[in-house]
Amino acid sequence: MAGSKYVYVKRFEMPDSLLPGTFTVVRIDGHGFHRFSTEHSFTRPNDERALKLMDQAAQSVMEEYSDIILAFGQSDEYSFLLRKDTKLHNRRHSKILSLLLSLFTSSYTFYWSKYFHEVELKYPPSFDARIVLYPSAKEVRDYFAWRQVDTHINNLYNTAFWALVQQGGESTTQAHALLKGTQSAQKHELLFSRFGINYNHIDVRFRKGSVLVREVQTHSTPGQSMYLTAATASPGSCDSASDNVPAVGAANVASREIRGVTGRREKVIRSVRVRHDDIVGNTFWEARPELLEG
Repeated sequence: MAGSKYVYVKRFEMPDSLLPGTFTVVRIDGHGFHRFSTEHSFTRPNDERALKLMDQAAQSVMEEYSDIILAFGQSDEYSFLLRKDTKLHNRRHSKILSLLLSLFTSSYTFYWSKYFHEVELKYPPSFDARIVLYPSAKEVRDYFAWRQVDTHINNLYNTAFWALVQQGGESTTQAHALLKGTQSAQKHELLFSRFGINYNHIDVRFRKGSVLVREVQTHSTPGQSMYLTAATASPGSCDSASDNVPAVGAANVASREIRGVTGRREKVIRSVRVRHDDIVGNTFWEARPELLEG
């Protein structure tokens, strides 16, 4: 199309390419979610429906963009790691940020009724987002360790706080005062001695958050499948088989056919799975060295 006399205004657009040779992390956070969760009567301290909805929205984003190799979520936030050598949208900051954020937000709204069957969405949820660049694998690992440790700290506090309010009869002000300045061990002791709650037995989803990774699934006969990954059998891991979140998306799911040892043709699919692994230690990362390759 021929340019008009007005095309000169494009010169005012600023270039915003991300620094090459760096890992890109996009973090999406709920905006005003304290009010949102109150208005929609989220269960305290954890609403499993809301967490699964966040997982579903994140899975939609990861299935749409194959350059996303890992995601981690807790509460009302999700972080997405792109391949270090990604060329997605020519590494344009504004393009990547706006597209991931808009798809996440629209997916959250689209799937709302799937998880909140009897709860009407009273007003549109909103999220904000930022992009952070990291120079090496060390900073990437430390970033995700930071988010998972934050998950534990927040959940331990919230579990103790709401136990005091819901079971202990304390007001919210009194509960905050009782917990002020307490250490982790003291919160564990309070939960067990006063309410018989062993924090380590609480659902791992609440304590560790959700990790989204791509795993290889083979189909050899109708109705039979198997996931192939070194981490699948790792201690403390949990996949999404019981999470009511689809394992295979419609977009960007790589598949191929191989001939197995029995001579039967098998279809191999790399699909997004929701897990609840420890990502602070080495086991998760050593089982997936490709995540942090340059």
